[in-house]
Amino acid sequence: MKQPASEARQGGPDAPATPDPTPSSAASDASAKSTEEKKGWRALGLRLDVRNLSLLGVLAALIVVGGITKPDQFLDTNNLQLVLTQASVIGVVTVGMTFVITSGGIDLSVGAIVALASVWATTLATQEFGFVGILFTAVLVGLGCGLVNGVLIAYGGMVPFIATLAMLASARGLALMITDGKTQIVTVTSVLDLGVPDSYVLGIPPLVLVFAAVTVVGWLILNRTTFGRRTIAVGGNPEAARLAGIDVRRQRLYLYLFSGLCCGIAAFLLIILAGSGQNTNGNLYELDAIAAAIIGGTLLSGGRGTIIGSVLGVLVFTTITNIFALNNLQSDVQQIAKGAIIVAAVLVQRRTLRNGEV
Repeated sequence: MKQPASEARQGGPDAPATPDPTPSSAASDASAKSTEEKKGWRALGLRLDVRNLSLLGVLAALIVVGGITKPDQFLDTNNLQLVLTQASVIGVVTVGMTFVITSGGIDLSVGAIVALASVWATTLATQEFGFVGILFTAVLVGLGCGLVNGVLIAYGGMVPFIATLAMLASARGLALMITDGKTQIVTVTSVLDLGVPDSYVLGIPPLVLVFAAVTVVGWLILNRTTFGRRTIAVGGNPEAARLAGIDVRRQRLYLYLFSGLCCGIAAFLLIILAGSGQNTNGNLYELDAIAAAIIGGTLLSGGRGTIIGSVLGVLVFTTITNIFALNNLQSDVQQIAKGAIIVAAVLVQRRTLRNGEV
C-alpha cells in the first residue's frame, strides 16, 4: 500500500518528523541577523567615541602646554575667544569637506572659493546693498562654484581631484582679477559690528555661534536624515548605492553644492573677522579642512564620516597654531607638526581598515 505523500516525505508514519523551515524560524534568523548588525553598529559607535575622546585628550594636552608656556597670554579670555573665532571660519569649511570626503570625493577648491566669494562680496558695487548684499553675494558665489564642481564631477565624468584643482586655479585667478592685487576694505558698519566685543552673546562671538549652528545642522543631516545615509552609501560603494535606487550623480551634485554653500558662509565670516576682502584669503584652507576631517575619523576613501571628529580636528589645529604664534615659533615648524599629525592619522586609518574594524 502506498504511503500518503506527507508520510513519504517524512520517512513513514513512525519516522521522526523533520520540520520544514517555517515563517517563525525565518523571522528568528532575521531577528538574529538584525541583532548582530545592531551590535556591529554599537561597536562602531564605541570606536568613534573612543576616537573623539582621544582627540579631546589631545586638545586638553595642548591647552595644558599653552597654559604652561604662556599662562598669561594663552589662558586670557580674549585669546581663547580669538582661537574659537579663527576656528569658526575653517570649521564651517571643514563641515562641508567632511560630507564630500564621506561620499568618496575631494574638494581642493574650498580655499579659492572662500577667496573669490570674499572679494566679490566686498566690491564697492556690492557694499552699496549693505549687510544683505554682502551676505547674499558671498553665499551665491559659493553655491555657484559648488554647482560648477558638482556638474563637472557628477555629470561630466571628471575626477574630483582634477575638477576641483581646475576650480582652484580659476577662482584664484578671478579673485586676483577682481581685486587687482589690492585689499578691499569693508565700510558697512552692520557687518563690522559683528566682530567687536559689544556684539558678543554671553561672551561668545557671533562667528562662533554661526559655526556651532552649522555644526549642529551638519551633524543632524549626516546622522539623522536620508540624505546622510545616501552620502555614506555612495562613499562606501557607489555601484551598490545605484542598484539600491540612489541617484548617485544627483547626490554628488548636492554634496558639492553643500560644500560651496559652506565656503560662502565661511567667506562672510572671514569678511567680518578681517574687515576686508583679499585674493589671498583662504590660503591652504583645503589642506587644513582635509587634515581636520581625516584626524577626526572621516575615511579618506569614503564610506564613513564624523562631524564631531572633524570639529575637534579643527580645534586641535587652531590651538596648535595659536600656541606656536604665542611662543614665536617659526611657521615651518608648525607645518611640520601638522604634517606629522596627518601622517599619524592616516596610518591609524590604514591599520583600522586592515583589522576590519570599519
